[in-house]
Order: sequence, then C-alpha cells, then structure tokens
Amino acid sequence: MRYFILSVFLYTLVLPVSAHSGQDKYMRLFSIKGNYADVREDLEMAITDRGMIISSVAHIGNMLARTRKDVGSNKHIFIKAESLEFCSAVISRSMMEADPHNIVFCPYIISIYTLPGEKNRVHLAYRRPLPVGSPASKKAFRAVEKLLQGIVNDTMN
Repeated sequence: MRYFILSVFLYTLVLPVSAHSGQDKYMRLFSIKGNYADVREDLEMAITDRGMIISSVAHIGNMLARTRKDVGSNKHIFIKAESLEFCSAVISRSMMEADPHNIVFCPYIISIYTLPGEKNRVHLAYRRPLPVGSPASKKAFRAVEKLLQGIVNDTMN
C-alpha cells in the first residue's frame, strides 16, 4: 500500500496538464513542482547532455512584461517564461534529407514558464511535430517527438 501511495504521488508530480482542448494533437504540456531556476537548469542539461547546443533563448516573459502597458494591458501573464531553441544534427539531417522543405520545422523549441498564483509550479511545453509528408519525413518527425519527450522526461526526473 505504501508503494501504491508513493507511486500515485510521484505520478501527479509529472502529470501532463490538459488545459486546452486539442492540446494532445498540437502541443504537450507538463507541470512539475519546483523552483524555476532549478528546473531550467535541468532542462538545459537534458538538452546539452545529448550533445546539442542551445542556439537561442527567447525571453518571452520579459518581452510581454516590458510591452504590456504599450499595448494597453495590465495583465501579468507569466512570472518567468522562456523558450529554448536547439537542433539535433542527426535528426535534423534525416528530416531534411527526406524533404529539404522540412527546414521550417527546425529548430526545436521547449518552453519553460511559471504562472502568477502558482507557487513552486513550473510548466514545460513543446509543439508536437505532426508527421507529414513522405514515409521518411514521418519517421524523422517521430524521432523529433521522441527527442523532445525524452528531454522533458529527463528534466522532470
């Protein structure tokens, strides 16, 4: 019984959230208890430990906070919010060898953010790469999703 309760508790810590209809088709959302800086460091390590370089960090939360009054809003959307961009040379090459037009699907992006009113809760999200095109393209897109999911899993464990 003790292991069952522990298993249920641990499962709820890494349970994907379903905040939007259709979310499973277009995006994957995850929520974890923790501190933003620690989870961000874990995310960065999960990417770089796979031999990839983070090519860019979009400071989305800062931009929205800085421009909110300029666009006539008082709403604070995020406490912190960033999107980390990166590519896998191996997976990107197979994706673009299958179809050079697949370039539009690179870089891969995982977002990390915290919301007002949610103390010690960090969200991770990525756009699901929808398998389209030739069988080789579809295979490459499945590899991209496996990579993104693996990075999120490593971040949350």
